[in-house]
Amino acid sequence: MAGPKLTKLELQVMEALWTHGRVSIREVQETFPEERRPAYTTIQTIVYRLEGKKAVHRVRKVGNFHIFEAAVSRDAAQRRLVDELLALFGGRTQPVMARLIESGRLTLADVKEAEKTLRQLARQDKPQ
Repeated sequence: MAGPKLTKLELQVMEALWTHGRVSIREVQETFPEERRPAYTTIQTIVYRLEGKKAVHRVRKVGNFHIFEAAVSRDAAQRRLVDELLALFGGRTQPVMARLIESGRLTLADVKEAEKTLRQLARQDKPQ
């Protein structure tokens, strides 16, 4: 599997990095809604943990703080999560799709977009 395994809070921190690019720990913390904002030290611990997992790296030091950026792409992290989800269902996509439909999170527009993507992939796989 590509990329490190990330927790929910780690993914939230990564989202700040993917969205804002190079940022300090304080800037990451400020991306969280004020009413649910983790402490600075919590974000610092998460960023350092992500650095240990090689998901982020330090770009430079400014004064007494560091600037970080993502070392793992959003696409790679999403691919890993989807692979883990499918593994929970024995690699079968149908139960996942059924659950998404039941929850109302998969719309007809989503299905049409998926069909379009499948058709494009099928055309690419055909020998020329």
